[in-house]
Amino acid sequence: MRKPRDFDAELKVLEDKARELRTRKVQQLGELLIATGADQLSTEELAGALVAIAETKDAAKREAWAKRGVMFFESGSRRAASASQRNRRSIAAQQGSPQSSAGGTGSQ
Repeated sequence: MRKPRDFDAELKVLEDKARELRTRKVQQLGELLIATGADQLSTEELAGALVAIAETKDAAKREAWAKRGVMFFESGSRRAASASQRNRRSIAAQQGSPQSSAGGTGSQ
């Protein structure tokens, strides 16, 4: 005869794993903010930018942002970029235009 399953124990293990994954996600988001330099923005600026991004339905803009994200992760931290480069990149991203960077891939 088989031993009955302890559903409560299994559920607790799953809840613990879900909590651990949420904690890791929050930590990684914080690390991403720091790596991109977004931690220098005010809470209001950051929240406003994230809301605008989340509300954007323009596929071309989203694709351009995704490409910039890939370039960011491939090239490492953007911390080395000067503030003026960051501002130009930010303006280009907000306008949804392709951008040229030192990495060279600015086309969509």
